[in-house]
Amino acid sequence: MDTFDVSSMGTALEDVTHTQNAKKAEAASTAREKGWVEPEGYDYSKYNTAPPGPPLANPGEGTEPEQRQQELPEWAANAAKYEWKDEYGDVGPANPELEEMLFRSELINRTGLKIGNLQNIEVVAESRERPNPIKSFDDAGLHPIVRENVKLCHYDIPTPIQAYAIPAVMTGHDLIAIAQTGSGKTAAFLIPVLSKLMGKAKKLAAPRPNLADGFNPIIDAVRAEPLVLIVAPTRELSTQIFDEARRLCYRSMLRPCVVYGGAPVRDQRDELQKGCDILIGTPGRLLDFMDKPHIMSLRRVKYTIIDEADELLLADWESDFNKIMSGGDVNEDADHRYMMFSATFNKECRQLARKFLADDHVRVRIGRPGSTHINVDQTIVYSEEHLKKQCLYDLLLAMPPSRTLIFVNSKAQADHLDDYLYNMGLPSTSIHSDRTQREREDALRAFRTAKCPILVATGVSARGLDIKNVMHVVNYDLPRQAHGGIVEYVHRIGRTARIGNEGLATSFYNHDRDSDLAPDLVRLLLETKQKIPDFLESYKPGDGENLFEDDTDDEDGEGGGENANEGAESSTWGGIPMGDTEDAPAAAVNYDF
Repeated sequence: MDTFDVSSMGTALEDVTHTQNAKKAEAASTAREKGWVEPEGYDYSKYNTAPPGPPLANPGEGTEPEQRQQELPEWAANAAKYEWKDEYGDVGPANPELEEMLFRSELINRTGLKIGNLQNIEVVAESRERPNPIKSFDDAGLHPIVRENVKLCHYDIPTPIQAYAIPAVMTGHDLIAIAQTGSGKTAAFLIPVLSKLMGKAKKLAAPRPNLADGFNPIIDAVRAEPLVLIVAPTRELSTQIFDEARRLCYRSMLRPCVVYGGAPVRDQRDELQKGCDILIGTPGRLLDFMDKPHIMSLRRVKYTIIDEADELLLADWESDFNKIMSGGDVNEDADHRYMMFSATFNKECRQLARKFLADDHVRVRIGRPGSTHINVDQTIVYSEEHLKKQCLYDLLLAMPPSRTLIFVNSKAQADHLDDYLYNMGLPSTSIHSDRTQREREDALRAFRTAKCPILVATGVSARGLDIKNVMHVVNYDLPRQAHGGIVEYVHRIGRTARIGNEGLATSFYNHDRDSDLAPDLVRLLLETKQKIPDFLESYKPGDGENLFEDDTDDEDGEGGGENANEGAESSTWGGIPMGDTEDAPAAAVNYDF
C-alpha cells in the first residue's frame, strides 16, 4: 500500500510560497525603478478602537487606547472655518493662518491651461426674463468680500456655467443647470447665493452664541436655522462642497456646516448648535436632523440647492426628496429659491424637477446633457477577463507615476484589486460603501496627499470628487448598462481633466461583458473626436444617423406657460439665448468671450 508523504507536500508548498514571494519582490523592485513610492500598509484596527473613557487616574499606565485615538485625524466636518465675533463690523479681519490653509494649500485644484476648451462649448439657455451672462467676476455685482474670496481662490474668469448661473441667481430666479464634469458648478451656485446673503446676514440669520467667549453646549447651544440648504448624494461630495463654502464664506458671519452619515452625530450636532447659515448634507443624515426640530429647523431657508440632482430625483428617492424640498416644517417664504445642478439630467428628471421650480425658472445647458469634454483623452483597451490584472499592472508601469483612480463594479472587487496591487509593490488604497467613514476619509486623504497615489473605488466616488492632479482614470470594470451605463461612465472619467486641466481615461473592454454598453460608448467617443478601436468599429452609427436621440422637452412643457416657448427651435433644449432681445429667435449660443 502506498503511503502519503506529508513532508514532501509541505516542501512543495514552501517552494510555491518562495516562488510567489520572489515574484512579488521582483514586481515591487520594478515598481520602485519606475518611480512609484513605497506602499504603506494600513492598520485598519485603529479605526475600530472604541473612544477612550475619562482620563485615567494614573496617566502613566494603560494609555495606549487614548494615544491611538488622539493619533486619528479629525473628521472632515470639523475642519476649521472662519468664526465670527460680535465685535466685528460688516467684515471680519483677516486670519493669516486660516487664510493660508483655505487658499494656499498645495492640494487645492487649480485652473488648467486648457480652460479655453470649456469656453467654446455650445450654450443653450432659456427663461422668460433672460439675464445677460457675465464676462468677468467684476461684472457680476458681487459683494466685496465674495469678490475678494473669489480672487483668493484664483478664479480668474468665469467658466460657461458660472457665466450664466451667477446672473440668473443674482436676479432672483430658480435654476436648472447642466454642465460637464469639472466645469465649476459648485462655485456657480455658491458665489451668487453667498453674495446675495452677505449684506443681509445680520438681519436674516438666527441668534447664535458669541464663540469668542467660548462655547458651553449646555448653556450656549442654539437651534440651527440655516439660510441655505445644499443636498448632495455622497459623503465625499458633501465634504468637498463644505470645503468650498469655507473658502467663500471667509471673513463673513455666514457659518457653513456639513452633516453626513458614518461620522459621529454628536460632533455634527455640536457644530450645528454653534450656529449654522449654510448647511450641506447627504439626504439620510439631513432627514435624521429634520426629525429633531429642537436641534435644526429649515424654516429660515432662502435657497435650496440640489447637486447631482439626477441622482436624487430617482423614483426610490422621491418621498424623501419631497420632504427635504418642502423643508420638513413650516416655510412660507415666497422668496425661497430652488436650484438643481448636474452633468447628466435626462428628460424624466427635468420633468420631476419642474414640480419644485417657479414658472419663470432659468434653464442653462452647457453642451449636450450627459456629454464630456475633449480635455479627457479616452482610450479603450481590449482585455480578456483572466488577463485584466496583469494588463492593469503593465499599464500602471508603462505610465509615469501619477494619481490614478481605478473604478470597479463591486466592493469585493475593490478589496481584491487593492490587495493585488499592494502585493505587487504599488502604493494603493481603496474606498467603497462597506468601509467605515473614518476609513473612507483616510483613504481619500492618503490619495489626495499622494501617500497612496492609486485609489481603487466603486461608484461611490464617481460623482463630484475633485482632487488635484488626478491624471489617469482607469475603468477596470466598465459600468453595466443596467447600473448607470454611459451616465456612470461620464461621471467616472470626469474625475480627471478638471477645470481646464488635461487627463487620460483608459477602459478595459470585453465583448462578453461590455457589448451592451458599446453603442453608447462609441457615440460618446465620436462626439469628442476620440479614436475608435477596431473591435468597436461595428458599433458606429450609419451615415446620416444622429449620434444621440433628441433630448428636447415638450414645446410647452419646459417653459411653464402656455406660450413660454413660442418661436423656440425644436432642435434645442430650451433654446433662447440670454442677452438677446425679447423677440429674438431661439438658438444655441457659443460661449466665446
